[in-house]
Order: sequence, then C-alpha cells, then structure tokens
Amino acid sequence: RGRSVTAMVTEPRYCPHRGFGRLPVSGSAFARRGVAAALGAGAVIRTGVTALDWAGPSPGDPHLGPLALETVSPSGPETITAKAVVLATGGRERPRSARLVAGTRPAGVFTGGELQQTVHLHRQTVGSRAVVIGAEQVGFAAVDTLSGAGVDVTAMVTERPRDGVAMLRRLNSRLRQGVPLLTDTSVTELLGHGRLTGVRLRHRDGRTTTLPCDTIVFTGNFVPDHELARRGGLDLDPQTHGPAVDAAFRTSRRGVFAVGGLLHAGASAAVAAREGRRAAHHVRAHLSADSV
Repeated sequence: RGRSVTAMVTEPRYCPHRGFGRLPVSGSAFARRGVAAALGAGAVIRTGVTALDWAGPSPGDPHLGPLALETVSPSGPETITAKAVVLATGGRERPRSARLVAGTRPAGVFTGGELQQTVHLHRQTVGSRAVVIGAEQVGFAAVDTLSGAGVDVTAMVTERPRDGVAMLRRLNSRLRQGVPLLTDTSVTELLGHGRLTGVRLRHRDGRTTTLPCDTIVFTGNFVPDHELARRGGLDLDPQTHGPAVDAAFRTSRRGVFAVGGLLHAGASAAVAAREGRRAAHHVRAHLSADSV
C-alpha cells in the first residue's frame, strides 16, 4: 500500500501447452491470471522494455544507492530508479553453439523457446520435417507445436536412458503422434549448407545414424539468464550460476532481490510464482525499513 510497482517485460514468452499452476492450465492462461492480479493490485506492466545495465554508483559497491537501470523501449532510452529491484529474468535453453554440436551453420535450427515464438507469436513456418533434442516436458511441448504446425517429427533424441514425463504424456507422443524416442543418443553434427538437411547421431554403443530433416529443435538444458545480475556485480552461486541469495531472496547488493528460474533454471512456473509471492513480503519489509 502506498508503493509504486512497475513490472518490465522484454519479450513475452508464448507457452500454449498446459501444465502451469496447481490446476494445470496453458501458459497463456496462467500469464493472463497473473497479469490481472498485478493490475488489480495497482502495478504498472510495461512490455517491450529491455534493461541494458545498471546506472548510478559503481555496481561493485553493494551499499550505495539509489538503484537505477538503463533501459530501452520503442519510445527510446530511459533511466528507471527504484528503492528495490526484483530480478526475475528466468532461464534460457542452451543453443546449439553452447552444446558444442559440430557441423555447418544452416537455417532451420531453433531452441524450444524460439520455436514457440516463431510458430505461435509470429505465425511463421519452420519447415516440414523435424528432430527434437530433449525428452523433458518442454521437448514434448515442442513436438505438439510442430505437429500442430503440420511438421512431421522424425524423432525425439535424448542422451538420458529414458524420458522425463508422465506415462500418459509418453504414450500420447508415441501412439497418437507416432514419434519415436531415441534414448542414450546424442547429436554430434548438423548437415547441410543454406538449409539443414540432416543430423548425425551417435548411440551409446558407438553406432552412428543420420536422420534426414530440415528443422532441429534443441530443448531443455536451461541456464540462468544472469547477464543483468552479472553486470550489477552480484555474487553468483558457483553451482547454479544464478545470483547467490539468502532465505529472504536478497542478493549481495542491498535492495536487489532474485527469484524463480534465475535462481534455478528450468524451475516450473508454479515454483517461480510461489517464490515471487514470498519475496514480495521481504521487499515490503525492506521498503518499510528504508522509509523509517
């Protein structure tokens, strides 16, 4: 009460698949519910705003203020100041380059997030025959998106001995969609010039296989999107590579908090939302202490 709250969203992630919240709904419905609650509480939500860096005192000094962020949006650059900043930048999937997959650099290579944005947000075509790397929930969501877009999914590929979803989800993919799952298998090379023409795979027993395709989707294998935290001089956890926080979600810089997928990449939306609610209480306590 009596506080001004602004939420900045660089680019909305489109997640049409279900599985969000305690009573599972689609990602879009889950987001709409959160937006409605935030607006109802008096928050301002600004989309298309990117925080580029910290302004003001040196980020190496954790005690100086005020907190200020250099941002850019369609209306131009802007410096936004605040008494508290909550970093909820989430995680991102490792792209092909970070996975050290050899081969050429053809078109038709996506992460799961890029696929969802391309198909559902920008309404663009992606190809005709695809291979999905990863067999977690996001991998199966990619299969759904590809199938819905009229793309034939040749196979799902995972280095693990089995997939990471419930039996009904697994059976739906194999029986209704007809997508085989190749376990204990890794992608070693991308083929094709200009456009992807195939992927070379290696099985654990040493056998190699080449699957023809014009699209490949790398899913899962999340890492924290910690660029802003790093540029702010925040201490990073050596294991998670996200900001190091205490039980109140406070980082090493006074007034800066961190929650959700930024702390543990790949965390579910329910976990991120729950941490956000818990952190809000600590942020309010911080603001109240500063106003005394």
